[in-house]
Amino acid sequence: MDFRKFPTILAVFLLTVLIIHPVLSADNTTLTDILSAPGVANVTSNILENDTATILYNSGVNLLDKGDYENAIERFDQVIASNTTLIKKTDAFLYTFQNKAYAQIQLGNFTDAIATVDAGLTLYPNDAILWNNRGYALSRLGKTQDALTAFDKSVSFDRNYTTAYINRGDVLRQMGRYSDAVAAYTRANETDPFNIAAADGLAAAKKGESQSFPTMTVLIVIVIIAAAGAVIWYVRFRKPAEPAPKEKKAKSRKK
Repeated sequence: MDFRKFPTILAVFLLTVLIIHPVLSADNTTLTDILSAPGVANVTSNILENDTATILYNSGVNLLDKGDYENAIERFDQVIASNTTLIKKTDAFLYTFQNKAYAQIQLGNFTDAIATVDAGLTLYPNDAILWNNRGYALSRLGKTQDALTAFDKSVSFDRNYTTAYINRGDVLRQMGRYSDAVAAYTRANETDPFNIAAADGLAAAKKGESQSFPTMTVLIVIVIIAAAGAVIWYVRFRKPAEPAPKEKKAKSRKK
């Protein structure tokens, strides 16, 4: 062996390692990083195109866009049941749970939607959309307090999530908590000043608040008058308690 060529061979070997290493370290990077690596984009794109989970996911999205919710749910179930190794490298696996729950909500399957969301939250516990979907499904089942908790979780992970604020305002307004609803809609309006649902909800909540104020005032006055009347009646017309009869002293017998 010509040892004079050894430094050149070593340099080529090190250069090869540096080029290949980012691909071998894919588990510690995102798919975007992999796709952007030099010379890898075409190969990875072909892998994605032939990935079963990705194909099923894209099919589900197309069905969802067409309003074919039942078949979309079936596709998303197939995604979850397939090999998800590659799709988990993207946001598509998270979207699978979001989209499946959305389709179930559109069909009125609120209990199933909650189950889907809960499965998604085990993997993505900080996702604002999943928490919002959970809150909406709970509200449709009449579980308003649990729904409010879910909406609070949603906005805790995304302070500018307009939809969650609107949904929260809707539930509060249905509960007659108009002041709290006004606060929720106001925040929604701040995050999206041109959102029609936020503006309409805010107007409705303010109207309910203004209409409920006189009613509450009248009720309070009635309660006060009733309480005062009860006190007056008790003081003036109650029958005083009769004194207890005095015990007669036993007469002592004379001896």
